[in-house]
Amino acid sequence: MKLELGNFYVKDIVFGDKTSYSNGILTINKEEALNVVREDEHITEADLYIVKPGDKVRLVPVKEAIEPRFRVGGGPVFPGVTGELMQAGNGRTLALKDCSVLVVGKHWGGFQDGLIDMSGEGAKYTYFSQLKNIVLVADTDEEFEKREQQKKNRALRWAGMRLAEYIGSCVKDLEPEEVESFELEPITKRTAKINDLPSVVLVLQPQSQMEELGYNDLIYGWDANRMLPTFMHPNEILDGAVISGSFMPCSSKWSTYDFQNFPMIRRLYEEHGKTLNFLGIIMSNLNVALDQKERAALFVAQMAKSLGADSAIVAEEGYGNPDADFIACIVALEDAGIKTVGLTNECTGRDGKSQPLVTLDPKADAIVSCGDVSQLIELPPMETVLGELESLARDGLAGGWAGDEILGPSVREDGSIIMENNSMFCGDQVVGWSTKTVKEF
Repeated sequence: MKLELGNFYVKDIVFGDKTSYSNGILTINKEEALNVVREDEHITEADLYIVKPGDKVRLVPVKEAIEPRFRVGGGPVFPGVTGELMQAGNGRTLALKDCSVLVVGKHWGGFQDGLIDMSGEGAKYTYFSQLKNIVLVADTDEEFEKREQQKKNRALRWAGMRLAEYIGSCVKDLEPEEVESFELEPITKRTAKINDLPSVVLVLQPQSQMEELGYNDLIYGWDANRMLPTFMHPNEILDGAVISGSFMPCSSKWSTYDFQNFPMIRRLYEEHGKTLNFLGIIMSNLNVALDQKERAALFVAQMAKSLGADSAIVAEEGYGNPDADFIACIVALEDAGIKTVGLTNECTGRDGKSQPLVTLDPKADAIVSCGDVSQLIELPPMETVLGELESLARDGLAGGWAGDEILGPSVREDGSIIMENNSMFCGDQVVGWSTKTVKEF
């Protein structure tokens, strides 16, 4: 399986008469783009904005981020979601780099939605403040929202994906500025030199713990709640086979952009054949009942052992209930003789005194912390707010609150904010963007 990503590096984004790309300038026909968004009848209002690093702009509630792309040779960028099912991870896909499509709601933020500041103190907490962003601010009708919240989230997020495909199509006839190749030999066909290197498998636990379908991450359009752990080629994840769900406190989320660019996958590719033998991905899930968690852990360990893994990296999307899946998976792998490292955030409470993970085990003795979701952050007012700032308190975004006896409301009268890191959009960046780590005293 060989994937070529043909990259175009966006230096600036402007609105204009024709959606096009030339010499680093991405031009978007705003009305055409909004027509793509309005294909869903439940979207009652929508507008587009362009925000760039350093702009004094606050975005909230942010629901999704997507990299604009185009699949050469036909087919959807997100198979099983925005078009028919097809194999992802083969052929060439064109990507507009250094930019993203951000989906921002209005009136109806939920605890899974987050905040992005494009400048100031808040900018350092989320990767997306570093990108040039096409921001879709949209809403659905109130009655639809009350009846089917998950479908409302789907309506807005699917609109973002359609928009990303529309924008990506502007480079379909152009030669990319750079081509990256991602190719792994079949495991049984690798050279003796590669087979002699320590073998590593990456175990991903995307969010899937909602038994009510519609909230979870999707794999080729299939709700991850319904699957058992399965072996996947890393190219599939990089090429649109997995999209983000609407469930999970926001700092812990993996956006669709994160799946498309997964830094840990890229890093393992860089080391493949040099310092390690990258076997591929075991795509697991996060469950609700204890027996489901134990079953998934057993499947993961058996697969890793059968693949010949010497070591594993386990990454979970979320915290709390998913910690049980995370630790169970690490323990099962260690019991199978596979040295395992975990990637996760921690939740210690605002006073820092709570146990960082819901469950722990002595065998989970190598865990990389990507930050504390409970860390309190104070942010000054921002000149422009896209979306609706009040949603941070009114609708209970994770990390925000309407009132506190000591701290007061999350959103103050002057527009300044006090909140937990929980509210930062994909702020913990477990996929590999994170700059957070421990401090020595």
